[in-house]
Amino acid sequence: MKRRTTMPRPPLLPRDPDSKPVFWAVSSSRLFDMFRDIMLEFDALASVELIHLGFDEAVAHIRERLQTERCDAVISAGSNGAYLKSRLSVPVVLAKASGFDVMQALARARKITREIGMISYQEPPAQLLDFQQTFGLDIMQRSYVTVEDARAQIGEMKAAGIRAVVGAGLITDLAEEAGLAGVFVYSAASIRQAFEDALDITRATLQEAPRGRAYPGTDSPRAKYALSMLRGESEAMQALRQTITVYAKSPAPVLIEGETGTGKELVAQAIHRESVRGIGGDRPFVAVNCGAIAESLLESELFGYEEGAFTGSRRGGHAGLFEAAHRGTLFLDEIGEMPLPLQTRLLRVLEEKEVVRVGGTRPVAIDVRVVSATHCDLAQRVAQGRFRADLYYRLGVLRMTIPPLRERRDDVLLLAEWFLKNALAELGVRPHANLHAECVACAPLLQRWPWPGNVRELRNLMQRVALFLAVEPLQALAPAFLARIAPELGGSPAGMAPGLPAPAAEARDDDLRGVLARFNGNRAEAAAHLGISRTTLWRRLRDQGVTGD
Repeated sequence: MKRRTTMPRPPLLPRDPDSKPVFWAVSSSRLFDMFRDIMLEFDALASVELIHLGFDEAVAHIRERLQTERCDAVISAGSNGAYLKSRLSVPVVLAKASGFDVMQALARARKITREIGMISYQEPPAQLLDFQQTFGLDIMQRSYVTVEDARAQIGEMKAAGIRAVVGAGLITDLAEEAGLAGVFVYSAASIRQAFEDALDITRATLQEAPRGRAYPGTDSPRAKYALSMLRGESEAMQALRQTITVYAKSPAPVLIEGETGTGKELVAQAIHRESVRGIGGDRPFVAVNCGAIAESLLESELFGYEEGAFTGSRRGGHAGLFEAAHRGTLFLDEIGEMPLPLQTRLLRVLEEKEVVRVGGTRPVAIDVRVVSATHCDLAQRVAQGRFRADLYYRLGVLRMTIPPLRERRDDVLLLAEWFLKNALAELGVRPHANLHAECVACAPLLQRWPWPGNVRELRNLMQRVALFLAVEPLQALAPAFLARIAPELGGSPAGMAPGLPAPAAEARDDDLRGVLARFNGNRAEAAAHLGISRTTLWRRLRDQGVTGD
């Protein structure tokens, strides 16, 4: 049996409302070391214990301890986590590798060898095919269910000449036992997200928090984004920042309208941070997506409930988000998706400045500023009878509209470079000295795209670009390269600005001098990078006035 690492635990006693939630992070592989590093970041929010066991041993150990000790959630991953989830009564939160994690891991594997295999639990990641097509790699992919199955897949890959295997902790351990390179697929960000998910689960299920605190065992949620995070120098963005500064001086409700991905919550947090409620950072900013929670749950989530209000209600009742946001700001995202019956209750809360929990009769006074947001046309919904007119006017005492990215094309280059530098930093890659000039060369291609996903879409694209630049260190960020890894930029969706050149034309207007300099004057390599023949490259250089061999 493997040694487990533990911290002293108290006996199982009734929960102190102010106690921190208790998490057990369970792993028998190298994920254990990552858990150990990440848990330090959550020391003030939760009591985390590491358990270095797996599968049956972990299940037996946890079941025995649950008889006398409290655990609010178990955090694990991969096949071990799935095994625990199917056999434990306590909530099990699974760390999941994102598509970005998978691509990063494959990029690291490629630096070792071109003979790469990937073994995933049950199903292959969807991003694998895209990576293979982009880089022309033949990646052997297998999946497994049991440990014996995984060991057999490793043996098959070794026999086939595979030299590096990408996977979770069990897979990388088995690969190294077989003499192969093991490339761990999880990133710190994915593990950190699992801890955040465990906190969210605990917040939704623990007993009522004291007034002025959002959830038991944690500090009130705070706004992370300040006004300085709203980047852009266009007239529209300057006007938006000015509006935020003005609205922050008022306690009145604010309605933020804007398309998906424009940054509505970021704006809401900036309003809170600039207001008297946000100055000093000790007032809560509580956010809820009204379209992401079922109607039956949204009512109790917003207004709270008393003990016995419904089947399964927690002893002592539960404070709602209005009480959690007391003296702070409550952000109601996608307010247009709120069901009509709840709109009536919300209007009363706003008018009376008090809330009555579900199943209760005692009003609780609240001091909350409400900021709401929507991507739909609320005025149209009012006309259709799908949204209460009185609530619409009550929420929209102050109104603002966030312009879509296609209406502030001057900001595209600035944002793209900012996102790219941050994404490169996350990968541990130092930006190339010519990065700004290369971004400028790509600006026409980026600016012609209407960005239906707005700033979020641009950020995601730059994360993709950063990964490919990290894989190919000599690769210049040229329009042809950008068009290759982001073929969507070559489409013609609705909303394309008229009169703008096609992507192919932009690629032909590439900064040939910059590409040539990147490859130290080697025209063969420059031509291969651009996907053209040496003769075509010579002719285009001649047309630009570049002569010589």
